[in-house]
Amino acid sequence: MDELQQIVNKFVNDRDWDQFHAPVHLAKSIVIESAELLECFQWDNDHFDHQHVKEELADVMIYCLQMCDKIGVRADDIIKMKMKMNEEKYPVEKAKGKSDKYNEL
Repeated sequence: MDELQQIVNKFVNDRDWDQFHAPVHLAKSIVIESAELLECFQWDNDHFDHQHVKEELADVMIYCLQMCDKIGVRADDIIKMKMKMNEEKYPVEKAKGKSDKYNEL
């Protein structure tokens, strides 16, 4: 287990909060915190509170780490897996400089 996961787990365990963290609750929390991150840019794309963005982004990532722990996966493993899949779906020669979905390249 990596250091970040240990820090998050200790925080949760010290407060006996794991009982509230079923995968469905964590998934909801990820979406809610993601919406709060998006809210930072609601009215102005260029001027935003950098500290607030960092805090909301951290909240999203913390819940993601909790979800990884709850379902028994390592964040680095699933990110590497997904990046490999993305490399296959979006080959450089077709996707470079484009924002098209893979099935439209």
